Amino acid sequence: MTNFSTIYKLSLVAVFYLIQACSSSCPPLECWYVHEKTGRGGLTAGANQEKSLIYIETDEHKHPAESDQVPSDISPDRVYFVTDPAGTLCQPSHKRPRGPVKKSQCEINPFLPQPSDLKWVTSLTESNLSPSHLQADWITVSNQDFKRQWSISSIMRAPTGTKEHSVALSVTSRTLSVQARLGEPVLLDCSFWVDPSWPLYGSGFAVEWRYQFRGDGRLVLAYDGKTDRFADTQEEGAMLDFEGLLEKRNASLILQQAKVRHSGLYICTVYLPYVVAQVAIELEIVEPPSLSIYPSPLPLAVPGQALSIQCEASGFVPLSLELSWEFKGADGKSKPLGSGSVTGHRQAWDGTYGQSSRLELDTANLDLGRGGEVTCVAVHPGGTRRASANLNVIGFSTPSIEDSMAMVGVALVLYGLIKFVSWTFTGSGTDEADKQDKKDK
Repeated sequence: MTNFSTIYKLSLVAVFYLIQACSSSCPPLECWYVHEKTGRGGLTAGANQEKSLIYIETDEHKHPAESDQVPSDISPDRVYFVTDPAGTLCQPSHKRPRGPVKKSQCEINPFLPQPSDLKWVTSLTESNLSPSHLQADWITVSNQDFKRQWSISSIMRAPTGTKEHSVALSVTSRTLSVQARLGEPVLLDCSFWVDPSWPLYGSGFAVEWRYQFRGDGRLVLAYDGKTDRFADTQEEGAMLDFEGLLEKRNASLILQQAKVRHSGLYICTVYLPYVVAQVAIELEIVEPPSLSIYPSPLPLAVPGQALSIQCEASGFVPLSLELSWEFKGADGKSKPLGSGSVTGHRQAWDGTYGQSSRLELDTANLDLGRGGEVTCVAVHPGGTRRASANLNVIGFSTPSIEDSMAMVGVALVLYGLIKFVSWTFTGSGTDEADKQDKKDK
C-alpha cells in the first residue's frame, strides 16, 4: 500500500513538470531564409529563398534542444536555435497547422551591424572603434501574423560558425492595421526589448517614426534617448508617452487629432548602437458621408409631372462611395429607383470628398400612387447613411377608399350647413311677415 502511494505521488509530480515544460515551450517557427544571388561579375542577380525552421527557448540558461522532427524539405543549415528571454517570438500561431491553413509570414535575412549617419542616432556610436562582440553571425527575423494582428522584428547574434542565436533587440507592434474617424486621437502601437546581458545594454537608444504614402514620405518624429533631444522636424500633434518610453520601452506614436493626410504607412524604427529594427503599421482615416436632399421640402407634384431631386454627399473619406435611390409608397412597399446621374468627386479644403446624384422623377412613367418617401442611400466603408424626403402627389385620377370616404363626409357636412342656413333665413322671413299683417289689421 505504501509503495502504491509513493508511485502515485511520483506520477503526480511527473505530470506536473510535464505540464510545466509543455506550457513553457515555444512552437517551432517556420520561415523563409532570403539572401541575394550573385551573378556574373559579382553583380546581384535577384533573391533566393530557402525553407527554414527556428526552435525557440525562453530560458536563457539553457540552449534550445534539437528536435528529431525536422521536415525533410529543410536543410540542416537552415535550422536555427534561438534563445529569446522576452518570449516575443513565442506565439501560438507559430504552430505547424495541418491542412491548407494560412501560416504567419516569417522571413530571415542576413544582418550586418554598422553605425548610422542619422543625426539623431550618431550619439550612440561616437567611438570609431567597433566593439569586439560584433564579430558574430547576425540575422534579422521579421514575423507577421497572417491575421495582421501583430508584427515582430528581431535582431539575433550567434558565435561565429554556430546556429545558436540569442535575441539582442526585438521591436513589436500589435496594431498593424488601424482605422480612425476624423478628429479622434490615434495610437500606433510600438514597443521594444533589449537583452540586458548585451554588452551595449544601457548605451542609449533612438526612436524614429516615418510616414509613407504613394511614394511620398516624411519624418514624423525622431527622438535621441541618449541626449534626450527631438529632431527639428517633429510634426505638429505627434507625441510619445515619455513615462512609458523610459520605463516600459513603449515607443508608441500618439496622434492627438486624426486628419485626412494621416492615412498611410507608418514605420517605427528603434536604433541601438550598430543595431536597428523596425515594424510597419497601416493607418486609414475613414469618415462616412453627410447626406442632404434638395429641394427641401419637395414641392407638390401632379400626375405626369417630372421632378428633379438632388442628393449631396459630403465630408467623406476614402473615395469609395455608392449612391442610389429608393421609393417607399404609402402602402409600405419599397422599390429601387437606380443610382440617378452621379457626378465626379470633389475635394474640400480639409481633404474630405464630396459627390452628388441627381434623380429625374417622372410621375407619368413611375407608379408612385399618392406619393410616399424618397430616400437617398450612400454605401461607404465607414457605414451606410440615408436621407429621406416626403413626396406628395395631388390630383390623383383614381381616389382611394379613404379619399372617397373623406369626400362623402365633406359633402354631408356642406349639405347640413346649407340646410341650416336655408332654414334660418326662411324662419326669419316668416316671422317678419306675420308681424306686418298684424299691424295692417
